[in-house]
Amino acid sequence: MTLESTIAGSWYPGTERDIRALIKKWDTNASDNPADHEPPHNPNVLLLPHAGWAYSGELAWKAARLVREKKFRRAIVLAPSHRVWIENRLVAPEAQFVSTPLGKIEIDREWIDRFALTAPVMRNDKVHLAEHATQIEFPLLQLALKENFTLAPLIIGNMDKDQMAMCARAFQQLMDDQTLFVISSDFTHYGTDFSYAPYGKGGEEVRKRVAAVDDEAFELIAKNDADGFAALVKRTDATICGRVAIELALRSFPSGTSLSRLAYATSSDGSRDFSRFVCYTAAAGYANWQKPQTAVLDQETRHLLLRVARESITCAVRKGHNASYSLQITGNRNLPPATLTKMGAFVTLNDRKTGALRGCIGEILPRRPLIDAVAERAVDAALHDPRFAPVQEHELDKLRVEVSALTPPRPVASWRDIVLGRDGMTLEKNGAFAVFLPQVAPEQGWDLPTTLSYLSRKAGLPADAWKDGAKFETFQAEVFHE
Repeated sequence: MTLESTIAGSWYPGTERDIRALIKKWDTNASDNPADHEPPHNPNVLLLPHAGWAYSGELAWKAARLVREKKFRRAIVLAPSHRVWIENRLVAPEAQFVSTPLGKIEIDREWIDRFALTAPVMRNDKVHLAEHATQIEFPLLQLALKENFTLAPLIIGNMDKDQMAMCARAFQQLMDDQTLFVISSDFTHYGTDFSYAPYGKGGEEVRKRVAAVDDEAFELIAKNDADGFAALVKRTDATICGRVAIELALRSFPSGTSLSRLAYATSSDGSRDFSRFVCYTAAAGYANWQKPQTAVLDQETRHLLLRVARESITCAVRKGHNASYSLQITGNRNLPPATLTKMGAFVTLNDRKTGALRGCIGEILPRRPLIDAVAERAVDAALHDPRFAPVQEHELDKLRVEVSALTPPRPVASWRDIVLGRDGMTLEKNGAFAVFLPQVAPEQGWDLPTTLSYLSRKAGLPADAWKDGAKFETFQAEVFHE
């Protein structure tokens, strides 16, 4: 499915010819009028306004043109929601492509799936079709990056502290030097209809005072000061529509990240009527993302383990016993070495269509080769999960198999040391025991206290049992599915 642009021909030109003619004009203007500040070397972060191109397009292009023909594999676009209330979620598209008059862009569904394992993500095409703050950036990225990139557009609403921290960690885990991070935001919206007119009804002095607030906000953004930026927004009630997206980005960036402002303008700079106006900033920066850790399991190994799990289940369901498919291939000398490493593993079965859980069983301790743990626990998940009836043959094609390969568990001094989205966790108290995989809390949208309450209940204890006398261990997991 392709999401066609709903703003082409209104927010920006509706034909490729007109778009390219306008860009050519902006390039000429940029040569005659350089950016207000020196742009960063080799930027991989852009802050772009999202008004119609008649108001902020040329300003946005001053930043977007800096990544022209750079070798980015994907672009993340983080944008606020203007028409749909979203609480503690990021919204990604369901579709495979988005489209503009310049052509299609493929949605990086694999990246979004990986991100969704450790961040609260829902998928909804209707939200994306209604949102100009993402769509307005797509043709600019097509013009700058040409055709060799995929797209991960994410729309954000309100977000509490715990959920934001979870999302920031997810970005930190997945960002790399081949990914462009785009924040879509306008700055202060001034006027009574924006419920923000603290400096009077208009005039040049109003613009100066609003610009001073935006200057202070950008100084904090430039320094990657997320706490300072959030405090300023709270103190001034600044109507920066992408304030939550900006704060999340700042909390995601590695230390040392800085942004340079390239241009600033308002929608009323031409008319000089400052009774009602919107402010725009274009900026670029460089985030020195740590290279992602080399996965223990490469794609070949993952595919093999999923095949082992799938065929072990099929064999057991059809033959009515715990036949282990892995036993048929463990003598193969060409097995990837990682499959013979001793690791804990869980196998999770979900309904392909609804996502509903159909079985999940595993072992935490690394006591045998990973391939054997996966084969046996796959059968257990299908036939011996006490919460469900055994899987029947007619269900096999309806299941999605997921494997979690685990690092060894390590004790932590306190539940406060558990990091949601990164850590799986065990709880032990008075002989009772329960475990959650790392992906459980993000998938449910739980904060840490809520997660621990459900973990306590899973152990058969009162919901508040985690608060006193419980012992905790944490582990990490490589999670992959069919």
